[in-house]
Amino acid sequence: METKTLQQRLFALPTTAISDATGGHSNVDGSIKPLSNHFKIAGRALTVRLPDGENGAVLEAISKAQKGEIIVIDAKGNRNRAVAGDFVISLAKGLGVQGFVVDGVIRDIAAIRELNFPVFSLGTSVAAGFKNGGGAVDVPIAIGGVAVHPGDYIVGDVDGVVVIPNKDAEHVANAAEEKVRKDELREIEALSRGEISIRAYLDKVLSK
Repeated sequence: METKTLQQRLFALPTTAISDATGGHSNVDGSIKPLSNHFKIAGRALTVRLPDGENGAVLEAISKAQKGEIIVIDAKGNRNRAVAGDFVISLAKGLGVQGFVVDGVIRDIAAIRELNFPVFSLGTSVAAGFKNGGGAVDVPIAIGGVAVHPGDYIVGDVDGVVVIPNKDAEHVANAAEEKVRKDELREIEALSRGEISIRAYLDKVLSK
């Protein structure tokens, strides 16, 4: 049997189980959402810190990204100017970047959805960002109230985004997989015989 990589294991897990495994301490603010509900990401972060309204460093990050990395952008929550549009996203997709997580906004949402490239953001804007410089790549940042260091793991799906510090990733994956296993057993116990098993399960839980 082929052994799954840590990234593959995290990709197979729902963010809800990962959140439970981390105690919920590294859940990104829920306002950062996927542009399409089917988007799913799991991989290492390549971080970008942008001055307010800027986006020049995003191209630098794309040029440095390794295949499968997720570009995580601290845009200071700016909702007025986009950090990327469909052309920039096309560049990232063409070089094997797995997705974007943006504490800010993007634009050209319809075209990005057609590209089927996972983007998680605060929403969209019609206005382009400035390219006056001043950004930084591969540095500690914060998105949605959570610190992110280069190389941390990012997992995102329709329920939200969770950050996993690199040093904790193996432990979190183990704990989340165990949580999923227990949840599956609980569902079998509670739902296998309809009303009878539901009432038996509720009596068991409420009697504790």
